[in-house]
Amino acid sequence: MALTISRRAMLVGTLGEGLRAPAQQKRVPDRLVVLTFDDGPVSHATYVAPLLKKYGFGATFFVCEFPPHFDDKTLYMSWEQIASLHKMGFEVGNHTISHRNVTRQTRARFLADLQALEEKAYALGVAKMVSFAYPGYANNSAAVEVLKERGYKFARAGLDRIYNLATDDRYIIPSLTTRTDNRDKVIDLFRSAENGRIAVLTVHGVPDKEHPWVTTPPELFEEYLNFLQENRYKAIAMRDLANYLPV
Repeated sequence: MALTISRRAMLVGTLGEGLRAPAQQKRVPDRLVVLTFDDGPVSHATYVAPLLKKYGFGATFFVCEFPPHFDDKTLYMSWEQIASLHKMGFEVGNHTISHRNVTRQTRARFLADLQALEEKAYALGVAKMVSFAYPGYANNSAAVEVLKERGYKFARAGLDRIYNLATDDRYIIPSLTTRTDNRDKVIDLFRSAENGRIAVLTVHGVPDKEHPWVTTPPELFEEYLNFLQENRYKAIAMRDLANYLPV
């Protein structure tokens, strides 16, 4: 049944500024990639975002106040830099204010962590958040219910495999984490993005000074972007998956 004008307005209001209802469901194209970036290292603002703009790629930056050194701006972005990502056209997603494991929190504590980050982001003009990334990738059904109640449409985990939009739960979206030593796995993931499957990449610092086990060297990161460009991949933010969901 077609939406009335009032119901259509209610739907857009529910989805919020960060996510618009697609006019119709699109077929998932081959060579579709979702680029996501975690934890808010300063290299996301100083190196990654300008490079993505150069290539014309979309992306989601999942931010938090990573303990214990968030106040060290040689390591982590300021809130002004986070807001600048939104102004550049990128999606800013919720990674909780404190980066705590959601499976070890009470419902009230998890909700408070979500809301605390939302309040800081929205005060700087960041669009209503619709995408979430589980800190440390841990997740459970209780967390999913809280996310749904807060209006989130997508939640990303780890799992190191391709994402099938038709069969995978959009609140536990699998992704592959880039590291110094897994270049071949990343390229294989890109090449698997066909027949309704989507490559979702999780990138930490480029480089990541505090967490070398998930660092991505700048030259390797640019190699990935060159691969995507030369092979005509489409790189999007997580919120853009809404275009491929049933209306």
